[in-house]
Amino acid sequence: MQESRGGSAVAATSPTRWFTRTAVALATGAGLMLAASHAHAVIVYSGTVNLTIPATTNGLYLNVVTGATNLPGSTGGATVPGWDINPWSSSGLGFFSPSSMVGGSYVLSSASTTANLAPGASIGGSSTFGTGSSFNTSQWLLNSSNNLFGFRFTDENTGSLHYGWGRISLSSTIAGSRALVEYAYESTPGLAIQAGVVPEPSTFAMLGLGVAGLLAARRRFAR
Repeated sequence: MQESRGGSAVAATSPTRWFTRTAVALATGAGLMLAASHAHAVIVYSGTVNLTIPATTNGLYLNVVTGATNLPGSTGGATVPGWDINPWSSSGLGFFSPSSMVGGSYVLSSASTTANLAPGASIGGSSTFGTGSSFNTSQWLLNSSNNLFGFRFTDENTGSLHYGWGRISLSSTIAGSRALVEYAYESTPGLAIQAGVVPEPSTFAMLGLGVAGLLAARRRFAR
């Protein structure tokens, strides 16, 4: 079948053929984008965990790779092999670093003061790291979970350095009810991460939904 346009013959494309070609193109694009996503790093995100930070001299020891902790907090870091972060203190909020992390694990805003980072702040090689004193607490927001801290750690399995962030919720007092709400780290060694950033929905899943919608439209058109 041919249609005439401006005196010239143009081959007509049936609606069914157009839908099919478009669906194939979208599926191919989805496959390519999925392959690309595997070629690049991803952010490893804990999801909402709400790990209690005990108001003790032990506090919370956490291995961010395995998720292992010392909770309920009656033991120290020796019970959490390869632990990476340790918010603690019975009266304030300190951040203790493992001895393997020379120079300290946490992003500082000033000497011995763990920074409360703005969402989107970069955490990486240009950040200043150290150990946060339990006495320096004025930066933290009470009755809030808008408390973001940055950290770095060494993956005990690979020996590679990674950057991450954590979110803490506090009650009306610094040593009251408190928890590590969530945390994340960049899977590519040495690559910076932004505070509070979590993985985006899968591009492949989004394109898959688009293809499904297109095929549904094709079925309706064919009726």
